[in-house]
Amino acid sequence: MKLTIFGATGGTGKQLIEQALAAGHQVVAFVRNPSKINTGHEHLTIVQGELTDQAMIERAVRGADAVITVLGPRGDSKSKPITRGTQNILAAMKKQGVRRLIISSTPSASDPNDLPDFKFKALVTLVRLTMRAAYEEIISVAETVRMSDRDWTIVRVSLLNNNPKSGKVKVGYLSKGEVGVRISRADMAEFMLKQVQDTKYLRQAPVISN
Repeated sequence: MKLTIFGATGGTGKQLIEQALAAGHQVVAFVRNPSKINTGHEHLTIVQGELTDQAMIERAVRGADAVITVLGPRGDSKSKPITRGTQNILAAMKKQGVRRLIISSTPSASDPNDLPDFKFKALVTLVRLTMRAAYEEIISVAETVRMSDRDWTIVRVSLLNNNPKSGKVKVGYLSKGEVGVRISRADMAEFMLKQVQDTKYLRQAPVISN
């Protein structure tokens, strides 16, 4: 399959590239700085651009079977650059006829299936109090995706680490005893890649952990 990845230079993005190529997929990585991609592969195409560049985003998603975005809030989140970028990605997907979208998020973006959970509430409160702009950006991006007509899945994670891939991922919602707060980037990437063809969580926003 052909997959377009946004946020490809981050820790999870690099895992997505490596695992997707290893699985035999064609990968298009949309990046601001190509020098941050150390992987060289005949099935990897790098498209350089900004999230404000609609033409380059359309070029990146053209012909894709799915789009995966692991874009995270930046220091300038007050202007909501990731929200605007996500809007541009969704518009490009619609124009190019690409339906499947998998994005990363956090429990700051709540879901109707969640129940009150003290542990996660404490984490979300900490983010809201210490990184207000990032908190609001996370919520804004999730709402933008939910309102779209694409076939989306929002994958929510709390605390990421660089542990090796374990293949053991818990999936669920808050306060149901199903998930914890930590997951490796490698396991997160593997789960997101599986969603390209798995429709179990279509138009849902599960939380995952190890």
